[in-house]
Amino acid sequence: MEQPSWDVPVVDRTEFQPALDIPPPGAQNRLTVLLRLLLLVPQYVVLWLLSIVAFVVVVIGWFGALFAGRLPRFAVGWLSGYLAYDTRVYASTLLITDRYPPFRFDAPDYPVRIELRAGGPLNRLAVFFRLLLAIPAGIVQGLLQSGWWAVSFISWLVVLVLGRMPRALFEATAAVLRYRMRFEAYLMMLTAAYPKAVFGDPADSEPVRSATRPLVLTGAAKALLVIYLVLGVIGSAASSVTNDWDSYEDDGGTVSTMAPLPR
Repeated sequence: MEQPSWDVPVVDRTEFQPALDIPPPGAQNRLTVLLRLLLLVPQYVVLWLLSIVAFVVVVIGWFGALFAGRLPRFAVGWLSGYLAYDTRVYASTLLITDRYPPFRFDAPDYPVRIELRAGGPLNRLAVFFRLLLAIPAGIVQGLLQSGWWAVSFISWLVVLVLGRMPRALFEATAAVLRYRMRFEAYLMMLTAAYPKAVFGDPADSEPVRSATRPLVLTGAAKALLVIYLVLGVIGSAASSVTNDWDSYEDDGGTVSTMAPLPR
C-alpha cells in the first residue's frame, strides 16, 4: 500500500496584487515642484496619444482573452509597458518623486516601478463582464483621486515650502497611486486580482523591498485617505446637484419669484 507523502511542497495560493515600489521620500527641487504641471505637459500629450493605442489593444486583447482564457502576448507586453509609463508620469504629477519620467516604457533605473506578473490565466466570465465588475473599484478610485486633487494645492504648498513630502502625505499619496495602478491593471486584464488594500498592508505581509512594499500606513496617512474619500463624495454630490439644476434650467423649468412690474 502506498504510503502518504509528507514532503509535498506547500503551494502559495495567495492572489498576487500588482505591486508598487517607491523609495522613501527625499529632498525635492523647489523650482521643479513649483513648475511641475507645466514641465509635465509634454508627458501628458504623449500619454494621451498612447492611451488611444492602449484602448485599441485592450479591445483586441479582450476578444483574445475571451476565447483563449488569457491576454495575448503582444497585448501583455504593450499594456504592461504603457501602465508602467502611465504610473511614472502620475507619480511625478502627485509629487511623489522629483525625477522627471523618461519617454519610454522600459525604465528600470527610475525610482517608481511596478510589478504585474501579467499573462496568467483569466476567468472568461470575469473577462466578459470586466467593465461591469470594475465599477465598484472605479468608484473608489475616482473618489480617492478627486479627494486628493481637492486638497492638491495644500499638498503642493507643503512640498514647496518644506522641499520634501512629509511621511504621512507620502504614504497616503502612494496609496492613491497604487490603487489607481491596480484598478487600471485589472481593467486592462493584466491581472485577475481585484483591486484591494486601499488602506495599506499588514507589516508582516511580505519582506520589506521598498518604502511602499509592503505599504504600511500610519494613523495620519489613513486619516488623510478618509479625508480624500469624504471630499470625493462631497465633490461628486455637489457636481450631481449642479448638473441637475443646470438641466432643470435648460428644460425651461426656472420659476421666477419676482412680481410682475406694474404697467
